[in-house]
Amino acid sequence: MTISARNVFQGKVTALKEGPIHAEVEISTAGGDTIVATVTDASVRSLGLAVGRDAVAVVKAPWITLLAGTPEYRFSARNQIKGEVSGFVRGGAISEVRVALPGGCTLSSLITNDAVADLGLQEGTPVVAMFKASHVVVGVPA
Repeated sequence: MTISARNVFQGKVTALKEGPIHAEVEISTAGGDTIVATVTDASVRSLGLAVGRDAVAVVKAPWITLLAGTPEYRFSARNQIKGEVSGFVRGGAISEVRVALPGGCTLSSLITNDAVADLGLQEGTPVVAMFKASHVVVGVPA
C-alpha cells in the first residue's frame, strides 16, 4: 500500500467499545504502541472490526500536536503518547519532527520552525504527541 500520510501504524485491534453511532477502536502495534480511533458503527461492520483483527491506524502529520515540558492544561485528545524527538527535516517555514515511541514506532508531526524553537526541540527532547481519535483513519487488509 502506498499512501501520502506519514504515520501508518500496523497492528491488531486490541479493544473495541461499540456505541449506537460511533465506536472506539484501539490498535496496538507489535511493540506495544497504542493508537485509539473513533469510527462510525457502519465502519465497524463494513471493515469487520473485532478484537484480534489485523488493522492499520493512519494519522496525517499535520494533525499531530507536540507538547514539551510540563503542560499547564489537561487536553481532551484521546491519543497522548509520550516519546522522544529522534530527528528533523527542516523546511522554509515548517519542520517535520520525528518522534520515537516506546514500542519502537516512529511518528512524524509537521509544525512551524517557530514552534520548534519555542518548544526548544532537539534530538532527545521528551515530548507528548497529541491527536484526536477522530483524526485516525482505520484500515484492514483486503
